[in-house]
Amino acid sequence: MNDEISLAMDEDEARPVAVRTRAPRGLGLRWQIHLIVAALMGLFVAAVIALQIDATRRSVREEIVAANRVAGQLLQRVGWIYTNAGPEALVGFLQQLGRVRANDIRLESDDGRSLFVSPPPTYKQGRDAPAWYTDLVTPPLQRQVIQLPGGRLTVEAEPSRAILDGWDDFVRLAGAGATVLVLLNIGVFWLLGRALRPLPTIVAGLSRLEKGDYAARLPALPGRDVGVIGQAVNQLAEAIEAEIQARLRAYEAERTLEESREFSRRLEAHTEAERRAIARELHDEFAQSVTAIRTLARTIHARLGERDATAAQAAGMIADEAARLYEAMHGLIPRLAPPALDDLGLADALTELADASRSRFNDVGIDLALSGLEQSRSLPAEPARAAYRAAQEALTNALRHSGASRISLRAEADPQSLRLTIDDNGRGLPEDWARRGHYGLRGLRERVAALEGRLTLGERPEGGGTRIEAWLPLERDWSRRPPGSRAGTNDGTDDTAAGRETSR
Repeated sequence: MNDEISLAMDEDEARPVAVRTRAPRGLGLRWQIHLIVAALMGLFVAAVIALQIDATRRSVREEIVAANRVAGQLLQRVGWIYTNAGPEALVGFLQQLGRVRANDIRLESDDGRSLFVSPPPTYKQGRDAPAWYTDLVTPPLQRQVIQLPGGRLTVEAEPSRAILDGWDDFVRLAGAGATVLVLLNIGVFWLLGRALRPLPTIVAGLSRLEKGDYAARLPALPGRDVGVIGQAVNQLAEAIEAEIQARLRAYEAERTLEESREFSRRLEAHTEAERRAIARELHDEFAQSVTAIRTLARTIHARLGERDATAAQAAGMIADEAARLYEAMHGLIPRLAPPALDDLGLADALTELADASRSRFNDVGIDLALSGLEQSRSLPAEPARAAYRAAQEALTNALRHSGASRISLRAEADPQSLRLTIDDNGRGLPEDWARRGHYGLRGLRERVAALEGRLTLGERPEGGGTRIEAWLPLERDWSRRPPGSRAGTNDGTDDTAAGRETSR
């Protein structure tokens, strides 16, 4: 393989992206191992040859020294024996003696005439060791001069034949070593090829992975180590395939979640628009009609007087019902579209909500604490509206269902987020709080999640009662993201305690 790859997920498409890096180039594993083995074997052969040369040097030295010493002692005694007979008798003896191994013998008279010179060696005649080898193994040469009456006898070491024997041994050893080296290299190369034969299969499998075929698997490979590598490659392929599938599923889930949130925001925006439209209709049209009905009924009641008591009583009842309907309608309008939220901001809207709740439930203490909401009119509309609806839903649940005697409402804002906390000291949630049909807090959770916020529902830290916390981000550019635009990936919930997520 020429490239190495790593996998990443394309942020815009559900597909893997291969990040390629250039693989290093050089000798293959087979040649690397082969060269290492050959180098080690060459070093071994070189060491053996060096030892052989050193042994030859020692052997030649010992042979030459011993031969020269023996020849010198022998000729010295023989020379004295033949002294009385004269030089001619000694020459005759030396001629009969002939060549003495590893020594050159010369007999000279007192006047410098050569009387005898050893004949040249006949052993391996005509051959000599190379000069470089001779220089390596030649020892210091021994030379003896025996003074005789009427002349002198010279015995000088001559190691050429011993060196030639050493050279012949060296050639045989070098030849055998070279033969063994070649044969071993051939054998090692063949064995390495056999052992590394599955590597192309592994490379082919990795190439298929590189091309995106993550279902590719290697067959069972021979050899323990190669088999382990094959299993590791298969496990890698399985892991990559599982990772890709997991990323695809996560991408699909994220896309589905984003689509769901987009739908929720659009639905919420549409619902809020419908609420404001209904509130306007109630205030501008229906309220006027109810007021007119009440006025007409009172007029009829006044004109009939005692002339028609029954009709007058009916007119009075109509006027009373119209008045009650008018009051109920005016109580419903702030719940549909609180005017203070759009006109004055979240702080005044929460204050108005708390005051209205106190007036309706005067036996329950409601505490309100606001922090960082001095400029609440500048808060983005979507998180402000979500915070108001959370407070409204939580107060309604606590007042109607918890039996609480005290409720605490806290709202805090900073440049990054808006936090809302509602505590009550009531009886807590009933066991069937999560049954189907309770959509209050579930819808609230979806509203908060659609804005990338979190809603937490659980018991108070001090025990008993209920705590509802909502966290909403403010850092987003809300002015450029209309309702229904695509959101992030946070699921927006953090259910704690008993995992509560629906209305009581």
